[in-house]
Amino acid sequence: MQPIPSSELILSPNGSIYHLHLLPEQIADTILTVGDPNRVEMVSRYFDKIELRIQKREFVTHTGLLNGKRVTVISSGMGTDNIEILMTELDALVNIDLKTRTPKPSTRSLSIIRLGTSGALQQDIPLDSLLVSEYGIGLDTLMCFYNLPQTENEAAIGQKLQQNLELPFTPYAVACDTNLKNQFAFDMLPGNTLTCPGFYAPQGRKLRLSPKNSEYIEKLVNFNHNNFKLTNFEMETSGYYAMAKLLGHKILSINAIIASRINHQFSANPQKVIERMIETVLERV
Repeated sequence: MQPIPSSELILSPNGSIYHLHLLPEQIADTILTVGDPNRVEMVSRYFDKIELRIQKREFVTHTGLLNGKRVTVISSGMGTDNIEILMTELDALVNIDLKTRTPKPSTRSLSIIRLGTSGALQQDIPLDSLLVSEYGIGLDTLMCFYNLPQTENEAAIGQKLQQNLELPFTPYAVACDTNLKNQFAFDMLPGNTLTCPGFYAPQGRKLRLSPKNSEYIEKLVNFNHNNFKLTNFEMETSGYYAMAKLLGHKILSINAIIASRINHQFSANPQKVIERMIETVLERV
């Protein structure tokens, strides 16, 4: 097998993967991810011991022990473009021999749990609740560049959403890992999370610029495909779910609902619900 060229698999002078600046032995099999680099310490302060702290750009990584189990927490920054980098390089750390630059004969599957914030799209989703993404639905175009397998139902969801929103591309839908859901989110609200390629117009916000489609939010709220409805939106989940499916990793996205877009409300204490989300997940690691 030919080695992967240095232009494709880029390594730092110390042999670490380029963007994450990590070596294979520096990550655990269980990885918690957060968007905000400052939130990494909010998670790792619960660790019994921190063995590693590394930062490059927005990617901050802490690896340590929690109740005797090795755990990694890493920040991704915002957007599915960053998620593609994160997931690809995490996979390379465990499934490519970085010294020979060749894929390993057997693959290793990571368990990755996203701890994020999100806005609710339905009135019956309470502010400050915790919601688990049973599906991630991508309004981003990342999967236009990959061959993502879709079930008949997943493809139908994307096609109907494309028609409803009059999009020039077809959104994609991917399910979470049910075992991780049963372990970490068995008592959380189930939902279908829409991932947007931006924070303002792609999520229906209007400041000085308005979304192109004046009925955009209404169409999202009223979307229904065989009782499949959209519950909330953010900027990363679909990228996680699609890349995990392609690479063979277990994935789950948990959302702290800090805004209700339909009721035009924002949490009075978003930090409190974020802390509750972190504590709840760490108790179940």
